[in-house]
Amino acid sequence: MSGKGESKVAVVAAVVGNLIIAVSKFVAASITGSSAMIAEGIHSLVDTGNGLLLLLGMKRAARPADAEHPFGHGKELYFWSLIVAISIFGIGGGMSVYEGITHMQHPAPLEDPTINYIVLGFALVVESVSLFVAMREFTAARGSMAARKFISTSKDPSLFTIVFEDSAAILGLIVAFIGVYLSHALDNPLIDGLASVIIGLILMAVAFVLARESKGLLIGEGVEPGALAEMRAIVAADEAVEQVGDVRTMYLGPADLLVNLDVAFKPKLSLAAVHTAIGRVEVALKQAYPEIARIYIEIDSLSDVLASEQCIASTPEAS
Repeated sequence: MSGKGESKVAVVAAVVGNLIIAVSKFVAASITGSSAMIAEGIHSLVDTGNGLLLLLGMKRAARPADAEHPFGHGKELYFWSLIVAISIFGIGGGMSVYEGITHMQHPAPLEDPTINYIVLGFALVVESVSLFVAMREFTAARGSMAARKFISTSKDPSLFTIVFEDSAAILGLIVAFIGVYLSHALDNPLIDGLASVIIGLILMAVAFVLARESKGLLIGEGVEPGALAEMRAIVAADEAVEQVGDVRTMYLGPADLLVNLDVAFKPKLSLAAVHTAIGRVEVALKQAYPEIARIYIEIDSLSDVLASEQCIASTPEAS
């Protein structure tokens, strides 16, 4: 799992790069009247704001627990990640599509597109640097895991959000370049408007993926089935444990995992022995999964645990 510092480096790099690019795109758009450049300027401005929202989420998520939030504020990051997805869809994608359609309804010929090419080339360099930083942290975080699986299982949306944004930015730059070139070469301003619409659709597609991932984290995702089975095996391996019942987990933040266990200890153990066993189980679990912040062990009788297992086995999901 990535560290908070690593995530922050990628986000800060993206914010600085997008702010510089947004200014240059709007200047070029005001000079040439290109709809695609306006869409790209909106895109970069939205990405700048989104980076700031992610930084805000990371800062607020780091606040300690208090009386109103006894489990901490870790899910703040997930909330602001969802706001970022909504922003990309509504402001970035929606305004780009609107700008493109408006330009197609009222086409105007492009002025000399040279400044557009210069700005697009400059933006491509800056976005590539930002993507390189984000991909470096993303690759370090996922290790040998496939990228798609890492995205679907990662509990830190800040890294892959920046990767998605920067990738969409580079794709948008390519579309804008093609749109400006063809519009000028063929003397057809409709192509410039169409490029703006395509950029908007790209942003909407990215927003949909980010919103889907943020939703799962916000409503409460647990560990993957393989990790859950390993946790169960770790607990069952303790010499004092007779049977392991339900193992419930939920991520309250990227590095804040809540674990709740139903455990039946061997009969005739003293309270002191049970207390010692609970300590061993907690240490073993935290050594295997350092992101575990809280462990709650409910001591059940063996009959209760077996009844719980039979109930789980009889559910449609388990069959």
